[in-house]
Amino acid sequence: MTLPYYVPPEQLMKDRAEFAQKGIAKGRSIIAVEYADGVLMLAENSSKALNKIGEIYDRLAFAGVGKYNEFEALRVAGIRHADLKGYSYGRSDVSAKSLANAYSQTLAAVFAETVKPYEIEILIVEVGDTPDDTVMFRVRYDGTLVDEEGFCAIGGQEDELTSRMKERFESGLDRAAALRFAAEAFERVEDRQIGPEEWEAAVLDRTNGRRMFRRLSADEITSARS
Repeated sequence: MTLPYYVPPEQLMKDRAEFAQKGIAKGRSIIAVEYADGVLMLAENSSKALNKIGEIYDRLAFAGVGKYNEFEALRVAGIRHADLKGYSYGRSDVSAKSLANAYSQTLAAVFAETVKPYEIEILIVEVGDTPDDTVMFRVRYDGTLVDEEGFCAIGGQEDELTSRMKERFESGLDRAAALRFAAEAFERVEDRQIGPEEWEAAVLDRTNGRRMFRRLSADEITSARS
């Protein structure tokens, strides 16, 4: 009788982590920056159809890096989760924390129990009535959940972007200043100019009414940077 091939559990987890990290590193990063009235999310993405940033619910937004089909499936599942909870209980009961916990459990189970882990990293943002109520949760490929404050970068250039933003971040920026801050961090790390048509930008802004999510056009990006 042939014995099954044995791999030590610690080696298996290490191989899965390396596989996921390599996949994530191939994708371009996303930055989220708090400003006076909400949160700005910015990514380099020339595609107008395959969005990395999207709305989840009234006050919630989602951003994903890595394999598009994998994080898009989670985004759609998150919308269904939020809609069901909001309908069953109340719109105010839908929170970034509960959604991030659900994503964390899902990704942890996929990482531990399946042959191929998801090659993604996601960010869940919620804007409240005041700046103190704003929260950002980063969920990694293995389900690790991190609470971020002020700004956050996910994806292959996370470390370089985070270091750059730490040097220059100031609280209380207006939206235009936050966009300039995020775009300059990208361009300094990339060491090149990025045109307005190559950006994907969106905001969760508490002045927008109940549905706070709104995408920014190329003209708005150009105006903010001029």
